Amino acid sequence: MDAAERTVSDHGPDTSHAPIAELVARATEQTSRLVREELRLAQVEMTEKGKAFALGAGLFGGAGVLAGLGAATLVAAAVAALALVVPVWASALIVAAALFLVAAGLGVAGRRETARAVPVAPEQAVTGLRTDVATIKESAKR
Repeated sequence: MDAAERTVSDHGPDTSHAPIAELVARATEQTSRLVREELRLAQVEMTEKGKAFALGAGLFGGAGVLAGLGAATLVAAAVAALALVVPVWASALIVAAALFLVAAGLGVAGRRETARAVPVAPEQAVTGLRTDVATIKESAKR
C-alpha cells in the first residue's frame, strides 16, 4: 500500500480527494462484496443448522417408533390381563373398542382445533401491512 492509500484509521484508502464517481463506484463494490459475504455466511450457517435439524428429526423419529412399540406392548398386556376374566377373543374386542373410542375423541378434538386455525393466512399481519401501505400512499400524496 503506498502513502496515498494509507489513512490514520483502518477504514480503507484515503477518499478525501477522490472524485464522487470513484467514491460511488467504491461504495457500490464494497456493498456488493459485503452482501455476497453475508449470503455466503448465511448459506454456511443454514447448512449447519439443516444438518443439526435432520439429526434431531431422525432422533425424534426413532423415539416415535419406540413409543409406538411400547404402546403396542401395553395393548397386548391389556388384552392378556382382560383374558384372565373373559375369553381372549372378547378381551381383544373390548380393548379394540376402547382404543377406537379414544381415537374418536382425539379425532373430534383435532377437528375442532384445526377449524380454529382456518384461514391459514396471518390475518393480523396482513391487516397491519394493508394499514402501512395505506399510510405510505396517503403520505406520498401530500
